[in-house]
Amino acid sequence: MGWIDYTIIAIYLVGLLAMGLAFRHQHNSREYFLGGRTIPWPALSLSVMATQLSAISFISAPAFVGLREGGGLIWLSYELALPFAVLLMLWRLLPTLHQSGVVSVYDFLERRFERSTRLLISFVFQLSRSFATAIMIYAISLILQGTMGLEQWHSIVVIGVITLVYSAMGGMKAVVFGDAIQMIIILAGALTCLFVALDVIGGVDAALALIDSDRMEAVNIDSLGLNGNDFGLLPMLFGGIVLYASYYGCDQSEAQRSLSAHSVKDLRKVMYTVALSRFPITVIYCTTGLVIGALVLNTPSLAAQIPAEQPDWMMPVFIINYLPEGVIGLLVVAIMAAAMSSLSSAINSLAAVTTEDFCRYKGHEPSDDEYMRFARTAGIGWGLVTLVLSLFAGDIAPTIIEAINKIGSVFYGPVLATFLLGIHSKTITAKAANIGLLLGVFSNTFLWLSDNPIFWFWWNAIGFAVTVLSGHLANRLIPTSNKATPQASFAGLNTRMIVVLLIWSAVLLYICFNLSAWLA
Repeated sequence: MGWIDYTIIAIYLVGLLAMGLAFRHQHNSREYFLGGRTIPWPALSLSVMATQLSAISFISAPAFVGLREGGGLIWLSYELALPFAVLLMLWRLLPTLHQSGVVSVYDFLERRFERSTRLLISFVFQLSRSFATAIMIYAISLILQGTMGLEQWHSIVVIGVITLVYSAMGGMKAVVFGDAIQMIIILAGALTCLFVALDVIGGVDAALALIDSDRMEAVNIDSLGLNGNDFGLLPMLFGGIVLYASYYGCDQSEAQRSLSAHSVKDLRKVMYTVALSRFPITVIYCTTGLVIGALVLNTPSLAAQIPAEQPDWMMPVFIINYLPEGVIGLLVVAIMAAAMSSLSSAINSLAAVTTEDFCRYKGHEPSDDEYMRFARTAGIGWGLVTLVLSLFAGDIAPTIIEAINKIGSVFYGPVLATFLLGIHSKTITAKAANIGLLLGVFSNTFLWLSDNPIFWFWWNAIGFAVTVLSGHLANRLIPTSNKATPQASFAGLNTRMIVVLLIWSAVLLYICFNLSAWLA
């Protein structure tokens, strides 16, 4: 890297700090955590996609497709679940949460059940989100270590401290507009790597001749996912529906953007955009992985630079070896942008949950100044926690993208089930919901710790089913000493959206089934 690269990186980081400073004037929780519900829906759409199509996707999705043993375009079958998940979310879940006026989605569970339910599921969220964020920061610190020559802890400080400052000062507006800029940079970075790799190999035909045909298979209908990580269609589809619906609808880090929409109409536009846009963007990441992976596997000197059993190094090694000065700086900015997008979202959402849970309680309504001091302190506190955890984070799966989704699969099914029980059932009590949630998480934890051969994507559906069934059973067997308070529910779907999303699902399925034949 040359002085041009470092100058580009410095300008970008200073710009983020300036943006946080520009958005620093917030006076209450709705302004700080929801942007006053004045953020345009296109910016919210980009922010939603940037958070998940983040550093993990930019680095690890291409590594999974291009280098990971047993990987390939099979990852695309995961995307088949999103349109169905959006239909599930907009049926009742997200519109109901938006209309309830809550800042923390878990506040809704306290209104529907009782405070114990809110605190329980809030703890589950904070545990899973802080751990997942720590793994992501750890991974990106290794990437910056390889590209910029920084020590690991220096990388963590560069990413973490600057993100902490701009997100703590600017609140949700800084997070969303920062994400929107970062999403554009990330996508431009992936396209740049793709075109440069194609040029190095000698064009599309030369690349296709080098790519292993097994990696071009996008759908596996031969496996039920009962014998390990074989990425069968059914677990990817049914597990993916639960995972996506829970992540976008019940995980504070994503749902907070939906709550920030001006109206249910804008909320519908946000999720509609995400449902239609994610697949093309994921195809770009995966295609980039196929081409660069083929280049690495056929260039021994390049393959030797990637540590054994760490395919996530593929992208940074390619960037350093093949991109010119100046462009490397832009790509490093893209990696840092992706990492900061995820970290800023996690910090803001963790701070929102903590502040709402501990600063507001029965008999105590804080002043706006007290609330804002607590909110910023909570944001800085959670940022420091995730940064410290990232110093000790280790590998859970062959690639980072699998590790993050594996962690989420333990919790997402039970969490989604708890919200849907609260919205769709008027008879489920708080005690029954709590039992269902605990048993759902326990069952998935047991599957993980017992090294059960069931593919971890199934954990999402298993945890969901266990929570629903045990919740209903507990509701029948345990006396209803605590009464639940039914909440009004709202729909966010219309016939046109249903038809378009179902047609889009059919189109995606057709593409995935025929992709290998088209590329042959």
